[in-house]
Amino acid sequence: MMYHFRRWICGLAALLLWIPAQAAEPSTAPKTKLVVAIIIDQFRYDYMTRFDASYQGGLRRLHDAGAFFTDAHQAHYPTVTAVGHAAFLTGSIPAINGIIGNEWFDRETGKMVTSVSDDATKLLGGNGGPGSSPKRLIGSTLGDEIKIAGPSDTTVIGVSLKDRAAILPAGHAANAAYWFDQESGQFVSSTYYMIDLPAWVQAFNKSDAANRHAAAKWMPIDAEPGAQPFRILPAKLGKQYYEEMIRSPYGNEMLEAFAEQALKEEHLGQHSGTDVLTVSFSSNDLLGHQVGPDAPEVRDMCIQTDRVLGQLLRAVEAEAGAGNYVVVLTSDHGVAPIPEELTKRGMPAGRFSSGEVYRAIETALSEKYGSAKWVLGNAELSPYLDHELLRAKHIALTDAVDTAAEAVRKLPYIFRVYTSTQLEHENLAGDPIGKLMQRGYYRARAGDLFIVQQPYWLASKEGTSHGTPFSYDTHVPVIFFGRGIRAGRYDENIRVADIAPTLAALLGVNAPSGSVGRVLAVIEK
Repeated sequence: MMYHFRRWICGLAALLLWIPAQAAEPSTAPKTKLVVAIIIDQFRYDYMTRFDASYQGGLRRLHDAGAFFTDAHQAHYPTVTAVGHAAFLTGSIPAINGIIGNEWFDRETGKMVTSVSDDATKLLGGNGGPGSSPKRLIGSTLGDEIKIAGPSDTTVIGVSLKDRAAILPAGHAANAAYWFDQESGQFVSSTYYMIDLPAWVQAFNKSDAANRHAAAKWMPIDAEPGAQPFRILPAKLGKQYYEEMIRSPYGNEMLEAFAEQALKEEHLGQHSGTDVLTVSFSSNDLLGHQVGPDAPEVRDMCIQTDRVLGQLLRAVEAEAGAGNYVVVLTSDHGVAPIPEELTKRGMPAGRFSSGEVYRAIETALSEKYGSAKWVLGNAELSPYLDHELLRAKHIALTDAVDTAAEAVRKLPYIFRVYTSTQLEHENLAGDPIGKLMQRGYYRARAGDLFIVQQPYWLASKEGTSHGTPFSYDTHVPVIFFGRGIRAGRYDENIRVADIAPTLAALLGVNAPSGSVGRVLAVIEK
């Protein structure tokens, strides 16, 4: 009897201890209401340090009160917009998520496709035509995982001036993605998401947001009296005006205003679960390609981006409430300096023609196997050989690829050439460049050769570009800010692919399905 009494007392004591523990469980605790994921297109890491003294808005706030990583890199090839935006919130790489470039040759259809082209959809807004969607993206994004596990009113929206930059970070289950159509001067979407544009988007398009800068003079932000403008925008509205407008700070201002409307009209940060807003500022890239990273216009663009970000952060806080949101900022890639400027300083650099590369391949194959058109298409500097033609001539694919590779390796401006066989089957762990190339290899969409030019060499006649595995293209800022983030400077080497699993851990949801990144636990409070 005493034994059973003791068991009853012990059970009662355990129950009394268990009750307050259950009451203290975090299920009733406040949650992060909004994630704002920001990419500044073509924003090199050193833009944070070179122009630091002039920042006093959003970049200043994020840098000083956020977790700022100084050695973050895109850990894949190629370093282009679609690939960087896909990696951002998938935590993945092209070898897994299938986004191998901005565009590539599709062997199934025999034509070039873009990372987001989708003939099964139609454009909403603008002048109509084919739409875009995330159908080529394999696997989930952070927003997808939040929607899978979250309440039905969870909302995910992506906005940018570029379609791929709005669509890929937002993911498959997003409520909407919006981008700017340069033909019509309107923000548009796709029937993938909805049957018609929301009233607030239609109202924004009818406002003067895109048109107000006709004939405007883009003056330096710290212009002295009598200073000349960087540019004067066309006075006549139309495609030329819209193209020039979005290459100026006015493009980022317009996008920020649109993002603010999305915050307010879609009630982001006010739903039952965690909402997501992805914002990609494209104007920095559109300008940077023309003038290069050392031009005074780029400095001015960065300073004005800092101020636009300050406005966006204030809007986020007003909608979601202080302490209820998390912001992450990064870039999709860097950019190479203008080669002519480098040579003035004694650096080896130059330009070449991608056409010359393809002619070398065609010539080598024609000399060995007979005259024919051997290259069907390309993805960046990756040619797609005609496999059917090779089979018809009873030529082994590996022999043809090796012949083409040897021809390209003889060109003086070429650094490395990898074949699809190497990337698929060889262990390249001891080759840092080869490892990045393997991360960019997705068999079903890949070309036959993967060509890397010498550092600071560009396949363009003017301006500059990006896409290489070198640090000027891979090194980007990464900053976390807001709820649950431990502020400070972090000098450890990380990858942009670490962002998504880190946010997933902070929010208590599954990491995206293809994530290869690690959780940056060091920033958690």
